[in-house]
Amino acid sequence: MPQIVVSPLARIAEMAVRHGCTEMLSLVAKGQDFHRPAVIAKARHLTLGMNDISFAGTGGLIAPQEEHVQQIVAFAKGWDRSRPMLVHCWMGVSRSPAAALIAALAVEPEQDDRELVERLRFASPYATPNTRLVEIGDTVLSRGGRLVAAVRSIGRGADTDGNVPFVLPLVAEGANVGD
Repeated sequence: MPQIVVSPLARIAEMAVRHGCTEMLSLVAKGQDFHRPAVIAKARHLTLGMNDISFAGTGGLIAPQEEHVQQIVAFAKGWDRSRPMLVHCWMGVSRSPAAALIAALAVEPEQDDRELVERLRFASPYATPNTRLVEIGDTVLSRGGRLVAAVRSIGRGADTDGNVPFVLPLVAEGANVGD
């Protein structure tokens, strides 16, 4: 079953190797330096420079933009799903869970937003998807407010030290999406 592995930056190498990932989406502050794990194909690594904020115009910080979401969608659609995709941000709590939801809906658009978000919450009691990314993703993916409403329904995640990676299945266990 195709999966998206969500991780904090500090554990990307471990998660890439453990789960056999060959593709990675990085959502980090512009200019943040890190090393791509060797098992990740350079051609299948997308780095997006943005801060974990939910509003624009905050000094030198870069808020998530529609262009970022368009790139997440295009990257996800280029994923062959034969191996898990690794998605990470600094802590693995806000930007990367939001990007994982967007990527999951980009490749499996017929799935129910609420069920997807409930799988996210089951996989991670700590995830608090970035609201700006979710709102833009809802619009870009033509979800009609369903993604925003689903994320709001799960509320803020539990407090964490940001060292808790998790796996988000693309579809529910036993589901026959598209049938």
